[in-house]
Amino acid sequence: MATEILMPALSPTMEEGTLAKWLVKEGDTVKSGDILAEIETDKATMEFEAVDEGTVGKILIAEGTQGVKVNTPIAVMLEEGEDASSVAAPKAAGAAPAKAEDAPAKAPQSAQPTAEQAKPAAPAHDKSGRVFASPLARRIAAERGIDLSGITGTGPRGRIVKADVEAARPGAAKPAAAAVPAEAAAPKAAAPAAAAAAPQGMSYETVKKLLEGRETEEVALDGMRRTIAARLGEAKQTIPHFYLRRSAKLDALMEFRGTLNKQLEGRGVKLSVNDFVIKACALALQQVPDANAVWAGDRIIKLKPSDVAVAVAIEGGLFTPVLKDADKKTLSALSAEMKDLANRAKTKKLAPHEYQGGSFAISNLGMFGIENFDAVINPPHGAILAVGAGIQTPVVENGEIVIRNVMSMTLSVDHRVIDGALGAQLLAAIVENLENPVGMLA
Repeated sequence: MATEILMPALSPTMEEGTLAKWLVKEGDTVKSGDILAEIETDKATMEFEAVDEGTVGKILIAEGTQGVKVNTPIAVMLEEGEDASSVAAPKAAGAAPAKAEDAPAKAPQSAQPTAEQAKPAAPAHDKSGRVFASPLARRIAAERGIDLSGITGTGPRGRIVKADVEAARPGAAKPAAAAVPAEAAAPKAAAPAAAAAAPQGMSYETVKKLLEGRETEEVALDGMRRTIAARLGEAKQTIPHFYLRRSAKLDALMEFRGTLNKQLEGRGVKLSVNDFVIKACALALQQVPDANAVWAGDRIIKLKPSDVAVAVAIEGGLFTPVLKDADKKTLSALSAEMKDLANRAKTKKLAPHEYQGGSFAISNLGMFGIENFDAVINPPHGAILAVGAGIQTPVVENGEIVIRNVMSMTLSVDHRVIDGALGAQLLAAIVENLENPVGMLA
């Protein structure tokens, strides 16, 4: 029976994507794990794997098509012995995402509930007890009376596939009304409108009228810019930001950095000031562990490791790759990892696990000459440090005016997670580490 292949959700924020390239053609035989296509999300270009074996019957969405919504049918997979002639004709190149009435032949309702067809690939079981499986796996389970909730999936992201069901022992049919887990039964907060809607503000018509008669150029929003607008618009509206400001004297750090770089020159290592900032923040999160936390809807989650995200500007937007266990890594290791992540971010080659997570972020605009600024927290992080340029500044020391290299920093804090005094302790620890760089090697 023909099975639809749906546009997958390849990241938590993905609502639509671009079908960049098909790596199979109609008539090709594929097995679970084979790469079917390359899909551009709002952040990266990723490979999409087959979860079941079969033959590619029809390709419904042409490569290069933009704005394909998650769960839109993009192709049809045929089982052994099936003929593609009964499948609806494919969409032309550049066509809009398929609608329900344009979808190809589907399994009967009794064999495959429509609501289940719409689920994207995901871990086999989530916190609410829902089970994720391919349509074919569900149909076979229904025919054999197998309860999918007792099966561990081996497909992408833990999804239950045909092979998993065939290897399972047939048992009692799934109860008609399974008990609802307590967490699933609890009422859930409505998803913020900004997460799904277009960026808010004045309407297009209003703005056009205000600028009537002026020479303008319109720039369409790509997936990344739309996601940035939605997520940070939501963050600024829903996160109670407050700001703490301090300056750090970098003279000792600059001298120490020069010494280290001279010693590391033979290894091709050159440490940046930003490498020291990353290390200082990672250690500070260990020194003030209560601040190493994130907001999780109805509770705070504290992290043990220091997973620090660093903003990287790319054309049309930015990434925040995460340096995991940054407190345990040497400065040279952090430097090499940061360079690798930044280079791959600029070509959109980062995997989701490389730019998601962490409890804390750094945004450094000092290299652009910015003296100080306030950064917006990227949820679910508890704080973000905005780093300015190091500037030669008159400073009073022991009653005398001396010139020091001073760097201004602003810590944006989520007040739901970190209170004022705790935030002050965290920022003080960061400054202490930066002004005493040798101690970061202890």
